[in-house]
Amino acid sequence: MGTRFYGVITPFITPFREDLSIDVDAVRWLARYQADRGVHGIFPNSTTGEFVHLSRDEAVLITRLVLEEVGGRVWVLPGISANYTEDCISLGRVFRDMGVNGVIVTPPYFFKVSGERLKLHFSLILEKLDIPVIIYNIPATTGINIPVDLYVELAKEFSNLVGAKVTYESFTYMRQLIQEVKAVRKDFAVLTGLDDMLLPVLMMGGDGGVMALANAFPQIHRAVYDAYIGGDLRKALDSWHTLLKLVRVYDYATSFPTAVKTIFKVLNAPVKHYVRPPLTPEKPEVEEKIRRIINELNLLL
Repeated sequence: MGTRFYGVITPFITPFREDLSIDVDAVRWLARYQADRGVHGIFPNSTTGEFVHLSRDEAVLITRLVLEEVGGRVWVLPGISANYTEDCISLGRVFRDMGVNGVIVTPPYFFKVSGERLKLHFSLILEKLDIPVIIYNIPATTGINIPVDLYVELAKEFSNLVGAKVTYESFTYMRQLIQEVKAVRKDFAVLTGLDDMLLPVLMMGGDGGVMALANAFPQIHRAVYDAYIGGDLRKALDSWHTLLKLVRVYDYATSFPTAVKTIFKVLNAPVKHYVRPPLTPEKPEVEEKIRRIINELNLLL
């Protein structure tokens, strides 16, 4: 496919109005905000974007708005995850025809398939979609931990499988994935889904991350990435330590979407704190703790 993904990619939150409809103006603002602060790519219809709470029409609308605002400036890589393989493929075709740079897909998350069935799910998607695909391993929400050897098998078979996004707190898993998949495909992107793993993953030979806090402060993630790639380890470490202080937001928040939306509320940004049930906005005491972190790091807009 010739496409290589790297750097700082955001799992784009979905801004809602008070009536929980899509806040179109805020979507446009947020896409520009992130592109202006240096993200390499945007992932609409993501976990942090509450994709399981969106209709297909809404997922398409958000992706179209992001493409209209920043397509050509940054990669647009929407999610196509669904429980029925054919739904992933048909949504992927819609996005392909819209001109996205690639798509991101998790395992099915209702029937917990493994082995040959898991391979079938991804193989059908890769066979039927002639665009770059990133396979997203997030065992905490899917109940499936994609085996490293399945990534290796699929990477050998399908040139349009271009990367892995891994939201899994295992050094050993990341090391094995990087070593084994890059042995068969040097161009294969290994991206962490965890903000605090960004520098370790780069140092292990990975390529970057798709990290929720980059919705709000991608300049911090870029500082880590740029310093490491530029060979300035001291600066990379200092920037990573700033990022680690910011990551405490997750210690207080109840979910990735509410963590990010609370940050934007604290910043008085055009993105409101509304989330769709069963998620609920963070309580005032959580908001206050997050406010203290933002103030301490001097990160006001």
